[in-house]
Amino acid sequence: MTYKIKTEPEAHEDIQEGIDWYNKQLPGLGRKFHSEVKAYIKKLKINPFFQVRYDDVRCLPIIKYPYMIHFTINEEEKIVTIKAIFNTSKDPQNWKDR
Repeated sequence: MTYKIKTEPEAHEDIQEGIDWYNKQLPGLGRKFHSEVKAYIKKLKINPFFQVRYDDVRCLPIIKYPYMIHFTINEEEKIVTIKAIFNTSKDPQNWKDR
C-alpha cells in the first residue's frame, strides 16, 4: 500500500533554502540536492516506518547531505505529512520551535 505525501509550507522553504545554499557553493549542486530529496520522499510513499525521534515525529536521514526529513504518519488515511527537511548542522532547538 502506498501513502500519499503532504508537504508543509515550512518543509518547502527548507528545500528551497538547501537548493539556494548548494547552488552558491557550486552551480548545479542545488539541483542534485533537490533530486536526492525527491528520491527520499518517494521512499516514504512505500515505507514510511522509520525511526521515531520526537513524540510522533519520525526522521529519515538523507545520506549524501546533512539533512533529515521530519514527518508524521496518519495510518488510517495513509498520509505522510512532511513537517521539515531539516539541516542537521543547525541548532536542534530550531526544529523544536516549529
